[in-house]
Amino acid sequence: MVLAQSSALHAMPNEALLRQLSRGVVLVIEVAAALIRDAAGRYLITQRRSGSHLEGLWEFPGGKREPQESFEECLRRELTEELSATFTIGKLVETVRWEYPDRQVVLRFYECHLESGTIEPREGQAMAWVEPARLMDYDFPPADRALLDRLLA
Repeated sequence: MVLAQSSALHAMPNEALLRQLSRGVVLVIEVAAALIRDAAGRYLITQRRSGSHLEGLWEFPGGKREPQESFEECLRRELTEELSATFTIGKLVETVRWEYPDRQVVLRFYECHLESGTIEPREGQAMAWVEPARLMDYDFPPADRALLDRLLA
């Protein structure tokens, strides 16, 4: 879901408030992302497509929440669209809020498990199964990197 949100409605430090007021409306994007592990404990990551925001960077699969959609519904839909399989959406692991120069992103990361089907990228994106200790070898967006720091701590 993409929301236009007036920064004046939220309590925040004066410096951040003044910076956002000078820019006007803040674009807030809500995203659900999956932490999918295989039997060997590796995480599934995908590479952002050319032409997208932060193209070429690696991320945990998922996507933007649509209006009237729960985060779990969003994630189930996005995973089927992107990976051609059905997943069970488990517990919420972490919520990360990140400010980019042109938008604010709220990412909710959920444990997910393959329910049925075969995992295959449907949108031409690169995909990799990566051992936890090697995740930092990949170039992730800052919001995802904040999660990696917590996962590997």
